[in-house]
Amino acid sequence: MSPGLIAVLVVAGIIVLLAIILIIWIWATYNAFVRLKNNVDESYSTMDVYMKKRYDLIPNLVETVKGYAKHEEKTLEGVMQARYSCMSANNIEEKAKYENMLTGTLKSLFAVSENYPNLKADQNFIDLQNSLKTLEEEIATSRKYYNGCVKTYNIKRESFPSNMIAKWFKFEKRDLFEITEAEERVAPKVDFSK
Repeated sequence: MSPGLIAVLVVAGIIVLLAIILIIWIWATYNAFVRLKNNVDESYSTMDVYMKKRYDLIPNLVETVKGYAKHEEKTLEGVMQARYSCMSANNIEEKAKYENMLTGTLKSLFAVSENYPNLKADQNFIDLQNSLKTLEEEIATSRKYYNGCVKTYNIKRESFPSNMIAKWFKFEKRDLFEITEAEERVAPKVDFSK
């Protein structure tokens, strides 16, 4: 074999090896994106389940308060409207906005209950309040997990060189589930033991 032929074979071998490495990298990066995307979807689904449980609890809470606070109709209607808005949200931005509104209306509902000592002593109301408190904790934990999954996904999506794969295969940026108003960052107070 001539030295020129050996050089051509070595260069061809290097090119083939680089092509194989590139294909393996694209395949691995694509699969990593699929895994991260599925983690984001699963974490949103988990958060959505807890929020659905809360939505299901709210009518019972409103009915219990309604029995004691008949002239607080506006507050009770506001809670139910916020619940409906949350349930009909079409995307994560709307869902976060309406969740913030629901939190505010629940605060109003609990403020109303402060005026009714018999309501605060009602066992059904206490049970509903404890269930809501537990659900709020589960929602907070699931939001944290969701946001962590989104952060990991978005970092990979925006980092070089994986950002090229994200662009080629159209892995879109995901939004965090976040509170936009400062006063909404305060958790609703659900303790009526005072």
